[in-house]
Amino acid sequence: MTSTASQIDLPKSFAVQTTKGAKSLAYRARQDAGSGRPGLVWLGGFRSDMQSTKAQRLDDFAKETGRACLRFDYSGHGESGGAFEDGTIGGWCDESLSVVRALTTGPQILIGSSMGGWISLLMARQLAALNETHRLAGMVLIAPAVDFTQSLMWPQMSPAIRAQIENDGQWLRPNAYGEPYPITRGLIEDGRNQLLFGSPIRSYCPVHILQGLKDPDVPYEHTMKLVHHMAGDPVAITLIKDGDHRLSREEDIARLISAVRDLI
Repeated sequence: MTSTASQIDLPKSFAVQTTKGAKSLAYRARQDAGSGRPGLVWLGGFRSDMQSTKAQRLDDFAKETGRACLRFDYSGHGESGGAFEDGTIGGWCDESLSVVRALTTGPQILIGSSMGGWISLLMARQLAALNETHRLAGMVLIAPAVDFTQSLMWPQMSPAIRAQIENDGQWLRPNAYGEPYPITRGLIEDGRNQLLFGSPIRSYCPVHILQGLKDPDVPYEHTMKLVHHMAGDPVAITLIKDGDHRLSREEDIARLISAVRDLI
């Protein structure tokens, strides 16, 4: 099936201030059509964008059900400004929080894919510090890559690669889906300041996790570790026996939509 709901819309622009100066983030926002239900916010993965299959199908679902839906690209991603190699987890989280607070109203369901799962939970922590957990109606996390720079990426690197990152500032990582991309010292070092494992993790809302058992990037054991850290909130998990990391097949997207529907 081909999504058409978002293909004719040009993105809008949202300005944010960062440590690297002002950046323009591209976004697409669908307004609530009178449903009165929580809005949907898509938080994409590392080097992904708001035109991905899952993001567009989520927007289709929002259109069909008359609810608000916000999609945007982090700086250095997709249609947004900025260089990818300037990005960090903390910076992308701050951007996400600014966009959500400015462009949505009322409770929202955060749908975080891979890195977007980590950012969703970091945003929950920031919203709690602002006494704004009422803005969280639920989360659907797809192969949530919590702490991935330190727990999943760094341990797999050889001493030579680690030295290159520390001494040269970056390493070009081979990419099974396209061109190699830079892993920077800034990304790794900032990631260590954003770690969630090691203490209780709060979402302040119901969570449904979708995890493939054949995911080569985020092993299901990593996701189960996350579940064990979330004792303070209701968490459901769907393990998909033949699922990969992307979970973009028709049956996977059906599970995603079903998980969102169950939260609303």
